[in-house]
Amino acid sequence: MSVILLVRHGQASFGKTDYDVLSEVGERQSRVLGRSLAARGIEPDLLVTGAMKRHRQTLDHAMDSAQWSAPVTLDEGWNEFDHEHVIEVLKPHYRSQIVMKADLVRTLKPREAFQAMFEEATRRWAGGEFDDEYNESFTAFSSRVEEALRRTAAALDPTQTAVVFTSGGPIAAIAAATLSPSGQRGAAELWGRLNITTINTGVTKLVVGGRGQTLVSMNDHSHLESAEPGLVTYR
Repeated sequence: MSVILLVRHGQASFGKTDYDVLSEVGERQSRVLGRSLAARGIEPDLLVTGAMKRHRQTLDHAMDSAQWSAPVTLDEGWNEFDHEHVIEVLKPHYRSQIVMKADLVRTLKPREAFQAMFEEATRRWAGGEFDDEYNESFTAFSSRVEEALRRTAAALDPTQTAVVFTSGGPIAAIAAATLSPSGQRGAAELWGRLNITTINTGVTKLVVGGRGQTLVSMNDHSHLESAEPGLVTYR
């Protein structure tokens, strides 16, 4: 059986002008991840990254720390959904980042307020009742990610290992599709619960064989807990 490790990117720059770059904490998380995987004897045959800057930066720091030399493949299928668009459909006036930040600051708990609003927006998106309002429906997003997983698995020979650098949404989509016994609706509901728990540089392990894909573990972040304090982050 082949092994695919799905890695969520390191902490991005929440609240900054360009969210899609790693914070200093995100860079440290990525280096800790690389050292930890190398110490466990993981020597990937293939490295895969989504097209977002935070994906590639996480890969670069981990690859450097682990001293890996495997080939790198870019696959846009592993990109995150457009969370800004999903939020704007719920709250059109949040097309202005200034307006959104001002509203959140007025709550006196901007991070908590953003999380509550984000969860409301993604529930609406994943619910399937308003698909025509979105550039990419949740169903289309899930299909895109599943196709990316198939491409990654097809690139591996039996016994080979790939490490994929992606985002929390795709990882939660793969896990939900694998675990849900209730079809697309059940997978969407499970995705919502899993997506908010993904940890930066958390590792999800899949094995792929003749019986399809099996989720072995999800969101492993022991490498962060055993390193310096303050490295466990969700956003």
